[in-house]
Amino acid sequence: MNYVLIAVLGYLLGCIPSGLLVGRYFCGIDIRNYGSKNLGATNMFRTLGPKPALAVLLADMAKGIAAVLLALLISGGEATLLLGGIAAIAGHSYPVFLGFKGGRGVATGLGVILVLMPKVTVWVFAVWAVIVLITRYVSLASVTAAVLVPILAWLSDYPWQFVLFSLLGAVFVVFRHKENMKRLRTGEETKIKPGSISQFKKAAKK
Repeated sequence: MNYVLIAVLGYLLGCIPSGLLVGRYFCGIDIRNYGSKNLGATNMFRTLGPKPALAVLLADMAKGIAAVLLALLISGGEATLLLGGIAAIAGHSYPVFLGFKGGRGVATGLGVILVLMPKVTVWVFAVWAVIVLITRYVSLASVTAAVLVPILAWLSDYPWQFVLFSLLGAVFVVFRHKENMKRLRTGEETKIKPGSISQFKKAAKK
């Protein structure tokens, strides 16, 4: 019963549509109708700017953190911690309340590994930030960071279950970014630049 409870609660936590809620709170818009139509922080940054994007990033990370901590509270075994994390990522990526159309799971996954493997998280986030600053391709940074996680987890002597989880997570992130990778190869991927909330405020006044 503990496994079922952790899986269900973790999934429901992941289903919380942070991007949708922040978009409506900041500007009264449905972010699914703008930009890439994705609910993640990247589309929020391109559409509304850094502050809403940061809010979404932290909220999505919090879902992963909460799911793992909840699993720790209910049971505490390594398998249940991973189950809680996997369930949160699944809920974020395939939310039942939004027709199973959600984000790509990167920020929620980051929250999960922040609890499970904090040392790895620091290095991975640093690599992600450097790649974004140099190339301005968030997709490239996300895929590179995801692939790096299982390597660093193995080198840091984390339990094999964590390494396997990281490996599966990396495959999932690469899969979710397959269209971005195609655009990167053809030079059609969009570089990140901040949008402005003011454009929507002006539109609302008209």
